[in-house]
Amino acid sequence: MALKKQLDAWYRKISRPEFIASDPVRFPRRFSSPADVEIAAFLASAIAWGRRDLILRSAGRMFSLMGASPYDYVMSGGWKKLGTLCVHRTFFENDLAYFCKGLRFCYKKYGALEALFSGGVWGGISRFRNEMASANGGKYTKHIADPEAGSACKRLNLALRWLVRSDAVDMGLWKSISPAALYIPLDLHVARTALGLGLLERANGRKAAAELTEKLRDFCPEDPVKYDFALFGMGVNS
Repeated sequence: MALKKQLDAWYRKISRPEFIASDPVRFPRRFSSPADVEIAAFLASAIAWGRRDLILRSAGRMFSLMGASPYDYVMSGGWKKLGTLCVHRTFFENDLAYFCKGLRFCYKKYGALEALFSGGVWGGISRFRNEMASANGGKYTKHIADPEAGSACKRLNLALRWLVRSDAVDMGLWKSISPAALYIPLDLHVARTALGLGLLERANGRKAAAELTEKLRDFCPEDPVKYDFALFGMGVNS
């Protein structure tokens, strides 16, 4: 169990309050209203790729557009004034408007976003993706990955980690979903670390995310995704 001890040590080292300031989770953590937190989590995770300093800068600009309450901005249609300026890399203001329009549709239909995901993570992601497209005239966006096409859905799994788990970093807002049901937010850096540790045999995709999560369940069945922090820390410091 030497590897479990190593992973647990890295989890304790990384999952600390001081980590928040350098991570996109700091944006949903700004808010207290559940709807504001949910929307901030989905939007911050939607642009969580690339250099971390640039993600934080882009997210700061994005949330400055939305004012004091992301939920009020979404529901009031403030996004209708957006143009086509770049928000983050290939994510533009029209992409933000797509998300806002879809989120408003979901809140009107379901009352809360948690209801979309209570039947299981992969099914919930597919349902979320389909509902967002329904709200936008049947148009799908590349910024919401498709698990049915084999995607690991890293960014959506990251949002779910923030919303479901509860520790010094993750917020534990949603109670109907168990941390045991989550899947690792698998990106290239986590995959490389997992491959090096012998925890993974394939580098990407939904099957890889499921494979790695199953291996991590051997170490902590009730909360396997906590080791996302460990694999991140080990990768950064390798």
